Amino acid sequence: MSSTVSMIVPRALASLLVAAGWASTAKAQSPAEFFRGKTITILIGTSAGNDYDFRGRLIARFMGRHVPGEPVLVPRNMPGGGGVVATNYVASVAPRDGTTLYMIMANMMTAQAMNVQGVQFDTRKFRWLGNTTSTPNVVNSWHTTGITKIEQTRTQELVVGAPVGTAGVLYATAINKVYGAKLKIVTGYPGGGEVNIAMERGEVNGRGSNSWAAWNSTKPQWLAEKKINILVQVGLTRHPELPDVPLLLELASTDVDRAVMRFISSETAIARALVAPPEVPADRVEALRSAFDAAIKDPELVAEAKKSRMDLSPMRGADAQKIADGIVDTPAAVIARARDLFGNLVK
Repeated sequence: MSSTVSMIVPRALASLLVAAGWASTAKAQSPAEFFRGKTITILIGTSAGNDYDFRGRLIARFMGRHVPGEPVLVPRNMPGGGGVVATNYVASVAPRDGTTLYMIMANMMTAQAMNVQGVQFDTRKFRWLGNTTSTPNVVNSWHTTGITKIEQTRTQELVVGAPVGTAGVLYATAINKVYGAKLKIVTGYPGGGEVNIAMERGEVNGRGSNSWAAWNSTKPQWLAEKKINILVQVGLTRHPELPDVPLLLELASTDVDRAVMRFISSETAIARALVAPPEVPADRVEALRSAFDAAIKDPELVAEAKKSRMDLSPMRGADAQKIADGIVDTPAAVIARARDLFGNLVK
C-alpha cells in the first residue's frame, strides 16, 4: 500500500468515527436538551374564536412550563377543509421532531375510515398527547324557528350551517337519511364562529354541530336567553345536563344504522385532543404527554378554564390513542353502510 493510500485510509476511518460520535451524541440528546430554546407551534385546524381555538391557546399558555427545557408554545390557526388541510399538513409536511403539535379536529378518524375526499393522512401514525374533554357534540336550531324538538324537522325544513367536510355535515346528513328529517345543509363557512354569525343574521336557522362545552364557554348568554334549542346530542351516553335530548344513535331504527351512528358518535370521547406528528422520537412523545398531563391539572389553567366556563374532562394520551385507532379500524360492514349513507361525501 502506498504512503498516500495509507494516509487516506486512517483519515477516512477517523472521519467515520467522528461522524458516528456525532450521531451517538445526537441520539443521546435528552428532551430537555432538545427543547431548550425551541419554539413549539400548536396548530389549530379552525378559524379563531371557537372552542378548538380557545383550548389550543389555553394549552399554549401553560404547557410550555411543564415541557423539559421550557420551550415557548405558539398557537397558529390553519383552517380549511373542515380540518383536513391541517391534518394533511401534520401528516406529511410538519417537522417530526416535536416542535409542531396539533389540536386535531375530532372527526378526522371518521373521515379517514370513510375515505372522505381530500384525506391524505393516517391518524394511527399520530401520537396522541392527551384529550381535554369528552363533551358531546350537539345539533341546534335558532330560537326564531320555533323548532325545539328534532321531531319537528320531519315536517318542517331547518336550514343548518356547517363548514364543508366537518362533523356537522355528517350529522345533518345522517339525521336526514336515518330519521327522515328535512335539514338543508349550507356549507362554505370557514369555521363555527362564522356559522354563529350567520344564525344571528338569519342566513341559516341552526348549526350542524358544535360541542356542548363550546356553547357553555363561548355563548353562555345564548343558553341563558334560550337563543338556541338543542335538538340532538352526539355521544355514546346522554350528558347529565341534557337528559331529555336524544342521542344521534337513538334516532336510528335498525341495528346496522345504530352501528353507523355509534361509529360517528365515538369521536366525541376524544373531542378536543392534542397530537404530535408521526415519527417524533419516543422520549419526546413521553415528555410531551407528561407535560400535557401536568398542564391540564395546573391550578392556573384550571382557574382560567373555570372562569371561561370551559369543560375539562382530561384523558391520557395513550388512552385517547386507543379510541382514535379503534374508530379508524371500525369493521368493514359498518363502514360500507356509512359509505352508502354518506356516498356524496366520500371518494
